[in-house]
Amino acid sequence: MRKKIEPRGVVFICLGNSCRSIMAEALARHLWGEEVAAASAGISPLGFIAPLTLKVLAEMGVSTLGLRSKGLEEIDFSACHLAVNLTDYSLKNLLPAPFSGRLLHRPAPDPYGGSLEDYRQTRDFLYRLLLQDLGE
Repeated sequence: MRKKIEPRGVVFICLGNSCRSIMAEALARHLWGEEVAAASAGISPLGFIAPLTLKVLAEMGVSTLGLRSKGLEEIDFSACHLAVNLTDYSLKNLLPAPFSGRLLHRPAPDPYGGSLEDYRQTRDFLYRLLLQDLGE
């Protein structure tokens, strides 16, 4: 019998947790399944997911079940080995003390308020980021 490996935790962070970090969370779950416990949060969460975010994820057959916009205070950073900052802002003083993992700064284009094509470009950027930069 194979030993069950505990999933490694990763949190994706953006400004509003409505587009970029939500896409990254959903794509990570889609690509890595139970190997990675993916979460997302916003510095100033909007409290909703932009409809075009859901649309571009559905175009790829990516599940959006259970996704919701939330803030940093709702994340258990002690369970995360990696935090990925998708904004242009520094998170240096925003992450809680229990976080002892690695922080990566990988700014992604913010499609909020843009066209469907803007959302697709951000989704594709994040997909490549996950496969090429974060893939294991």
